[in-house]
Amino acid sequence: MLVLQMPDSTSPEMPPEPGARPLALPLRIALMVLAGASLALGLIGVIVPGLPTTVFILIAAWAAAHSSPRLHAWLLRHRLFGPMIVNWRNGGTVSRRAKWSATLAMAACIAILFLTASREWIAEGVSVFMLLILWWLWRRPEPAS
Repeated sequence: MLVLQMPDSTSPEMPPEPGARPLALPLRIALMVLAGASLALGLIGVIVPGLPTTVFILIAAWAAAHSSPRLHAWLLRHRLFGPMIVNWRNGGTVSRRAKWSATLAMAACIAILFLTASREWIAEGVSVFMLLILWWLWRRPEPAS
């Protein structure tokens, strides 16, 4: 089993993979834009209920790993995002705390939807989608402590 460790907080960058060819500049720029946009959406998702944080941070980490070693190292060292990224890379694990946080946030969003939606079928459809995501999330393994 592959076990990733978080980089030392003193190292500013992760070294490139051995034998990895540098990407063409336009592709690197596109991946940097994707990383920045995903990180911004992930940060907004911390505040806005219903907007996911984890998926955007994972996308940002993937894009940064291919385009910006400094941003990638920063994400891995981040006190909130780093463990989430490392857990996902070590077998797609999700902490129990993250599962409960997502469950409570989605429950609040579902309640708000039913109270404010102009059409009930919209609230029902979004609720079914959220419940399917929760079902998938709770089936993910939890990291070994």
